Amino acid sequence: MMNYNERYVALNTCFRQGVDSHVDETNIDIRFFRFNSHSTDETGGTLQSTDSDIVENFSFEYPVFTPSGKPKQEEAILLLHGLNERNWSKYLPWAEFLCLNTGKPIILFPIAFHINRAPITWSNPRSLISLLNFRKEKYTDERTISYANVALSERISQSPERFYLSGRQTWADLTVLFEEIKNGRHPLFKEDSKIDIFAYSIGAFLSQVALMANEKGLFSDSRLFMFCGGSIFRSMFGISRSILDKPAFEKLQHYYIYSFGNEEVPLWERDKAFNAFLQMITPERLRSEREKFFARFKEKIRGIALSNDHVIPYHGVLEALGKKNAESTIQLLDFPFPYTHENPFPHTTRDITSLNNAFSNVFSQASEFLA
Repeated sequence: MMNYNERYVALNTCFRQGVDSHVDETNIDIRFFRFNSHSTDETGGTLQSTDSDIVENFSFEYPVFTPSGKPKQEEAILLLHGLNERNWSKYLPWAEFLCLNTGKPIILFPIAFHINRAPITWSNPRSLISLLNFRKEKYTDERTISYANVALSERISQSPERFYLSGRQTWADLTVLFEEIKNGRHPLFKEDSKIDIFAYSIGAFLSQVALMANEKGLFSDSRLFMFCGGSIFRSMFGISRSILDKPAFEKLQHYYIYSFGNEEVPLWERDKAFNAFLQMITPERLRSEREKFFARFKEKIRGIALSNDHVIPYHGVLEALGKKNAESTIQLLDFPFPYTHENPFPHTTRDITSLNNAFSNVFSQASEFLA
């Protein structure tokens, strides 16, 4: 059985952003590919983004874990991460296991303004001191404010629209990536390659929207495995010292539940992406359309939710997919050691055997479904 902690340390020791490398133990190559996002107006409407000068978000490299020595492949798995991630660290063992056990390349694609698509200053404590102090003075005695969440929290507080804009830009980027792969223009893949998705946390929400919108039919044959994801937006609880502070999260929730799409002067183009996003905000809104989609797509969706996940709770998954659909596709698990949504496989646990069993259980199921 795989030793999770050992693989985590080994992979984080050899992984360097933008530097190709080889993992001897599993005979996997880590290769990087350049991507240029051409989305300068991500709104699909009239509201202009104030973030168009952040060059890191528009030109970046993404890593792919691929079996070494194999010619062009016919299948791929896209791995999507969670909200407010600043590096790939925790995802490296995930990608390695999926690659090793499916034999397919694993594409780790960063969400807009996340990981290496964000300025380094957003994750540098020295650069964040003044912002942290400002926010603590503004929200006295608010203990959810931290170095880890202050940059995103302030950005969301200034403009909650950024949540939708970031999702739209990522969705547009994935459309371009899928076209590149399926048209045979990507150096790793043959023409008409099949692309499945492993999605965690907010990456699952983004995947659900992408599958529902199905731009240009590119997602028609994709399967989706969700881990700690899949909830309706209203039931997500993103207040965390590593995600969002309480004031930012409350503003985000209030905006999308009560204001988004209800503006007196229309701000958004009501295209497929907008309509899909709207269906995922509250359980009551467009319930019939949403549940009919998940019923039609249920053979292509599987997932695992965790009992002690308070950020993406299981009841929110039931609301999103519909109880019948969710119970037939999403398995509810618990681990015999302390964990959180943000850290489902904690290195600090003393029960190493249970940690290894939990990780292998989750990712063996994902690999079997996506193989």
